[in-house]
Amino acid sequence: LSSPRLTGNYLTGISLCLPRLTGNEPLSILPLSSQPEENVGRAHYKLCDRLKLEKKQRRMCRRDPGVAETLMEAISMSALECQYQFRFERWNCSLEGRYRANILKRGFKETAFLYAVSSAGLTHAMAKACSAGRMERCTCDEAPDLENRKAWQWGGCGDNLKYSNKFVKDFLGKRSNKDLRARVDMHNTNVGMKVIKAGVETTCKCHGVSGSCTVQTCWRQLSPFHEIGKQLKQRYEASLKVGSSTNEATGEGEISQARPQQQPLPGPSNDPIPRTMDLLHIEDSPSFCRPSKYSPGTSARKCYKDKNCDAICCGRGHNTQSRVVTRPCQCQVRWCCYVECKQCTQREEVYTCKG
Repeated sequence: LSSPRLTGNYLTGISLCLPRLTGNEPLSILPLSSQPEENVGRAHYKLCDRLKLEKKQRRMCRRDPGVAETLMEAISMSALECQYQFRFERWNCSLEGRYRANILKRGFKETAFLYAVSSAGLTHAMAKACSAGRMERCTCDEAPDLENRKAWQWGGCGDNLKYSNKFVKDFLGKRSNKDLRARVDMHNTNVGMKVIKAGVETTCKCHGVSGSCTVQTCWRQLSPFHEIGKQLKQRYEASLKVGSSTNEATGEGEISQARPQQQPLPGPSNDPIPRTMDLLHIEDSPSFCRPSKYSPGTSARKCYKDKNCDAICCGRGHNTQSRVVTRPCQCQVRWCCYVECKQCTQREEVYTCKG
């Protein structure tokens, strides 16, 4: 199978950590971390060059020392959140080696989640980097009637989602809307960004004598990324399978739900992004039960009896191993300043899927 057209997508890879790539793979395939540079002063230039970026993306990376670090933070955060959300599933977000590249060549529900969590991670990390003062080209959220210097003084520095959204859209660029796969990928990318925006909350702090609220400073904060991951997982569970059809009046291709009893997704026929917050996929996922080019399978995977062993082990049954473990227990804080614990020994059972 040939790789789908993913032009103008996220990042593409680190040459020292990955095999030769095409330059069009999304952020999701990147490793969780990169090797640190010896010369810290030139680290961001070198890291930008090591990332397989398009010309425009490399220029955006180089022009602000904080961008490279933020990109790597987004990669790590997205991958770890994916693994956390799928820790009890047959597919546990195995992205090592060939698995990630093969998943991203297809249009599975898992592919949709990877696109969404990757764009959400980049948007979240960039907004936080701005408010943390790690970027040269942005600072606190520019809330109405609140100067940034006052925000810093009162600790009311909002996460700069406005700058982050603009940066991510410029960084990803535009792609053709004629190819079904490209349109679905872009839709799922936008879902990740929209979930971030929907999770913005307003936090206020009072200032005055004896805690009175004579002066109040308010700023906007993003939801914790675990909450974002949870919402995206829910959208993964409800992902819509779509296909392409041709509008007879316009001759333009449009995305419609694959199930015949359903109506086409709302939105004009020439709109490449359906107006829905659901994730979209174009083909059914494999079972992930046995080793394949998409996952290592579930043999020897740890499971939890009476909870998910039947599902994860795909009906093959599970092994039970009894072991003795020693853990700290009955801990107490002693003055000053340490924690004193006893060591408790107990026997526990570990369940793993049969091969």
